[in-house]
Amino acid sequence: MKVKMISRNPDNYVRETKLQQHKMPRNYDPTLHPLEGPREYVRAMNATKLDRVFAKPFVCNLSGHRDGVSCFGKHPKQLSTMATGAYDGEVRIWDLANRISSRNFVAHDGFVRGIAYTRYGDRIFTVGDDKTIKVWKAEAPEIGQDEVPVNTILSKFGLHGISHNHKDNKFATCGEVCAIWDEKHNDPLKTLKWGVDTLHTISYNPVETSILACCASDRSIILYDQREAQPLRKVVLTMKSNKLAWNPMEAFNFTVANEDCNLYTFDTRKLQTPLKVHFDHVSAVTDVDYSPTGKEFVSASYDKTIRIYNAHHSHSRDIYHTKRMQHVVCVAWSLDNRYVFSGSDEMNVRMWKANASEKLGVIRPRERVNFNYQEALKQKYAAHPQIKRIARHRQVPRHVLNAQKKMRTVKEKEQVKEANVRKHSKKGKVPYVSEKKKHVLKEEV
Repeated sequence: MKVKMISRNPDNYVRETKLQQHKMPRNYDPTLHPLEGPREYVRAMNATKLDRVFAKPFVCNLSGHRDGVSCFGKHPKQLSTMATGAYDGEVRIWDLANRISSRNFVAHDGFVRGIAYTRYGDRIFTVGDDKTIKVWKAEAPEIGQDEVPVNTILSKFGLHGISHNHKDNKFATCGEVCAIWDEKHNDPLKTLKWGVDTLHTISYNPVETSILACCASDRSIILYDQREAQPLRKVVLTMKSNKLAWNPMEAFNFTVANEDCNLYTFDTRKLQTPLKVHFDHVSAVTDVDYSPTGKEFVSASYDKTIRIYNAHHSHSRDIYHTKRMQHVVCVAWSLDNRYVFSGSDEMNVRMWKANASEKLGVIRPRERVNFNYQEALKQKYAAHPQIKRIARHRQVPRHVLNAQKKMRTVKEKEQVKEANVRKHSKKGKVPYVSEKKKHVLKEEV
């Protein structure tokens, strides 16, 4: 005789606590749920609204510097450690977990132009206006010992930036020339120059580690290979570029922060036109840094705001600002992809969430499931007009809003003028030029 038994898993109907509602069995047959689409749309709308309600990106303020913050240095191994340099030559090492300054010392006379950790994080290299490269221990000295550099290298040229190789014991500095150094030598291995007065920023490629790029005072971007005796390629823009950041996941792409309020993403294989032009800033863009995923980057500007962009979108997905924050000089994206740091003229380092509405602290499993479900709904209905409008809307400072209106008016007037000239000229005399090609003057090989 056969006996049929009903077997049920208690996890499917037993409550975790007595305050929760009873779980009900559900049939997922779509014919039994004709209103599933409208119901999901309402949930997506509510999730998008809650995102804006809980959008509180500011985490904390790290104070201690006595002058404006000029540069950042991220520790390659420890997420909670970061170094900052200031206009008065002071360097501070921050314990981000406890939000305190663990060390501070005067490294240079004048500005600290650049900070770079070695690939293992056991040494710190700093360069300043006093034409010196100083090497410091990453660990604090013992009690009673003075803070002195391990090594001091006097350069023949002025120094404006430094970058360390990600897989080798070499580092590069920029100034009047691009110099390649070895950690164990006090003389440069080679110097590279291509007819410019000053190189003001330098960056090693994190994937193709022998490739590096510089931004120069003649509005050009120069690519180098440390294995070669001559620079590789050069592209000249209409205005000067202030900073450069490589995409950590796509070795051939980099983004530059430009004086004309825009950012440009280039492919090194085709420098004639940028892959993407990133708008929205209303003043000169001073710094840029990629997230470790390579999908997004953060930019700093003289308009007292920082913006977060998707690497493949022209407009920013978020804007961060406070009433007290002045000109933002430098930004950094943490290596765990959760935080963004900004340094500004009024001596403060600010810590922000990369995702403005993300919950900090412990997240329970059912909470995580709910967050993932809401994120899936927002992506599914992202193109609906009402949800798109709510997700994109941001409040900006009044001076930024007024500047945006002014720039929009100027652009519209230029388009009308160009259309009138084309209408009253011979056919083909006034060609159509895409926005990407307007900002690149020439490429040299």
